[in-house]
Amino acid sequence: MYCSTISQSKANVFNECKLKYRYRYVEKLKEESLNQDSLNFGSYIHKIFEDGISADSIEFLKELAKKYKKEYRIKNKNKDKTEICLKNFIKLNKKLNKGGQAELRYEILISEEISVNGIIDRIVKGDKGGYLIIDYKTGKREKNRVALYNDQQLQGYCFAVHKLYDIPIEDITVAHYYPVTDNLVSLQYSPAQISNYVKNKINEVWKIRKCKKPDLVPSENQFCNWCGFKELCPIFADPSTIPNRLDEAKQAQKKKNSKDNKKTK
Repeated sequence: MYCSTISQSKANVFNECKLKYRYRYVEKLKEESLNQDSLNFGSYIHKIFEDGISADSIEFLKELAKKYKKEYRIKNKNKDKTEICLKNFIKLNKKLNKGGQAELRYEILISEEISVNGIIDRIVKGDKGGYLIIDYKTGKREKNRVALYNDQQLQGYCFAVHKLYDIPIEDITVAHYYPVTDNLVSLQYSPAQISNYVKNKINEVWKIRKCKKPDLVPSENQFCNWCGFKELCPIFADPSTIPNRLDEAKQAQKKKNSKDNKKTK
């Protein structure tokens, strides 16, 4: 199974369930989330923070919130939660240097033919030349510094900033920011950790490459509760019905892609 570029979300899906990896990254089917409201809210807050990266007034953020509310289908029950996030974001901005880089997309070679990619929510340069990487988290679960120590997504962001800005790893701080609680959890990685991250990603790509379609079988685990491919999974659906359902899903995705392409022309 050819793979040349890997993101942390892609690696996570492969490790969680190889059938889900097949549907999402080989068949390229859109997954219908079972937790769409939470995903919409997270994307909504991220968009406001992206456009409001230099905001110093709650009024400006509220205008952005109003602008994007319909686009992200935000329900009125999230009004109070949204306002808390906006107020806390202003408090965060006052602690940091003005602005910074928002939604930085990157793709960086880690070997001759393998690259890692991702999107960093925010990068802020400090007064002494160091960089702070912030990953916004709008969910209920907060990670402590011990959990972040092993967080490969943040390790990937650290590696990306190290390469893109040509600065020592020791001068990079990474953090999760939880706007609901105004909690910023930060730490720094060692060069050895980032070196191990790169080696792990190369190994993961080779594991994917060694797989063939018949190898991409389902794995029943705790992630099944949030999977949007249950109707195409032999663990949860009649296996005899899956081939027809898969064909229908492919045709539906093909029509949607064609429709989307026409809109962008």
